[in-house]
Amino acid sequence: MRRILITNDDGVKAKGISALIEMMRPYGDITVVAPFEAQSGMSAALTIGKPLRLTELKSEEGLKIYACSGTPADCVKMAMNQIFNQKLPDLLVSGINHGSNASIASLYSGTLGAAAEGTVYGIPSLGLSLSTHDPKADFSAALHFGKIIIDKYLEIPTSPDIYLNINFPSIPKEDVKGIKFSHQGKGQWIKEFEERKDPYGFNYYWMTGEFYNQEPEDLLADHNLVSQNYISIVPHKIDTTDYTELKRLEKLWKF
Repeated sequence: MRRILITNDDGVKAKGISALIEMMRPYGDITVVAPFEAQSGMSAALTIGKPLRLTELKSEEGLKIYACSGTPADCVKMAMNQIFNQKLPDLLVSGINHGSNASIASLYSGTLGAAAEGTVYGIPSLGLSLSTHDPKADFSAALHFGKIIIDKYLEIPTSPDIYLNINFPSIPKEDVKGIKFSHQGKGQWIKEFEERKDPYGFNYYWMTGEFYNQEPEDLLADHNLVSQNYISIVPHKIDTTDYTELKRLEKLWKF
C-alpha cells in the first residue's frame, strides 16, 4: 500500500487539508502532519531555539493525523524523523492552500516550502493551491482535476530534484478551460504595508499589498493562466543555480 504524507501551511483544521485528505484516500495510507495554526508565508523556514511539539489527533485504519507546533518544513522534518524514520513515504502532497501560490507567491509559500523539503528527502512532492482565501472555499473543482493530475503524476513522475506547483482557479469545474504547464510568472507586491495607530498612539504596520503583474501579455505565465480559468502546473527545482550565468561570470570575472 502506498504511504502518503500530507501537510499544509493553513493549519491542520483548514478546510483545504480536509479536502486533500478526501482526494488522496483512494491512493494509499495517509499520514497528516500539519501545523497547529496557520503558517502562511513561511517558505522553508525552520524553528530553531525553541522546542517543537507533535500531537496525535486521530488514528484510524488508513489515516493518522498529527499536529506540529512548527512551520510546514518543520512538519516534514518531524514526519521524516519521528514517524517515517524506518521507511520514507512514497508521496508528499501539500495543500490544498487557501490562496494562489502562482508567480512571486511561490517564493514565500509555506505550502511549497513543505513540498521542497519533501523533495530534499527524495520524496516525490507536489503543492496544490486554490486561488481564493475564503476559509469556506469550494474545493470541488480542485478535487476533480486534482485526481486527474495525481493519476498522471503517478504514471509519469517528475525527474529527481523537481517538485510541482499546481494552482487551481476558484471556479466551478465546468468553467475550467483545461490544465497547462507553465512557468513562474513575473510580478511583485507593492504598497505592502498599511500604517495604523495602536490605542496608545504609536504607529504600527499591517501587511496588505497589491500585486503588480510585470508580464500581463505572457499567456503562459502561471498567474495569467489561472486568471484565464486554466489550471497551471510549474515544475520547480531544488538546485536554483543559474548555470548559464555561472559560465558567463566565470569568463568575465577574472581573479
